[in-house]
Amino acid sequence: MRITSQRDDLAAALAIAARGASTKSTLPVLSHVLLRAGATGVELSSTDMELSLRLPVTATVEEPGDIVLPRLAADIVRSLAPGPVVLEHRENEASLMLTSGSSSFKLNALQASDFPQLPEVDGDRIVLPAERFTSSVERVARAASRDDTRPVLTGVLMRVEPGALTMVATDSYRLALRVAPLESAPQEARAALIPARALQEVSRLAQSTKADEVELLLGEHLAAFRVGGVEVMSRLIDGQFPDYRQLIPETAEQEVRFDRTELLSVLGRIGVLAPRGTPISLAFTHGQVTVMAMSEQHGEAEETIPVSFSGEDLEIRFNAEFLRDGVDATDGDEVRIGLISPMRPGIIRGAGDEFTYLLMPIRKNA
Repeated sequence: MRITSQRDDLAAALAIAARGASTKSTLPVLSHVLLRAGATGVELSSTDMELSLRLPVTATVEEPGDIVLPRLAADIVRSLAPGPVVLEHRENEASLMLTSGSSSFKLNALQASDFPQLPEVDGDRIVLPAERFTSSVERVARAASRDDTRPVLTGVLMRVEPGALTMVATDSYRLALRVAPLESAPQEARAALIPARALQEVSRLAQSTKADEVELLLGEHLAAFRVGGVEVMSRLIDGQFPDYRQLIPETAEQEVRFDRTELLSVLGRIGVLAPRGTPISLAFTHGQVTVMAMSEQHGEAEETIPVSFSGEDLEIRFNAEFLRDGVDATDGDEVRIGLISPMRPGIIRGAGDEFTYLLMPIRKNA
């Protein structure tokens, strides 16, 4: 195998492919990237057996072949001076020659036969507007759990139906839901529980490539996304996702409106004394709310904001990080927080009704 590619093209492709490689696996080949050079061009592939990436590389193929590139190859290519980079591998040898200008590297490499075959996904083709897709992922995926002991909660329930793209995620402490309008969609509704990591990767690619569309293929056990020339494949999560419709209260006793920018600023200042997992208190009285945080190590802080609150005094405590996430995910200049009681969840919405963020309170004796 012998190919030639420009440094910038090869470095950019290797950086993308590396995001699909495993950082934990005991199988060394899964932490590397497969390069295939053939009559149709050059392709890079990576997988951790849950998420897989495949993408083309702009290169000239002088001799076809394939090789598993060591992780170090990406760092070396990135460090080279701009110009052509030559990769050469002789069949049955366990090394790769990488040359550029006066630089030359002989790197240990693995055989392509050791690399697992990537899955192929069959299913109906669904084309989604990239902006609707990425904005939904950004707002919803942050609420997915990072605890692998409850796999169902590490995913995002994605539903595509005529007129709407729905995404919802929850880690049992908070729930994020966005229903974005679609001008075109499949005739029949399709739904799948997709790992949040996969959706975030597709969203990142769509933004970095400035793609207009995200193509989706949904199979029985797999989902494949194509965006900006890159294919991302992910296993679907088995299990029953919670019935989110039953979790969201239909009405709130009070709906308090805030200037979104002001509230984020206050939460940022007061939150300095509320490190990860620490509660922040909102004490509502007639015409105002006092935002408070207390740290045994550093002290306490509070700030008062005038608001249109007219009910009985109410104090409610939320996880400071989760509260900021919810407010930050809203659209528009105004954010609304619906309140029922100190023991019932708060409901956060923006100027419209596309996005809903449900946040469980923290009990005072917690």
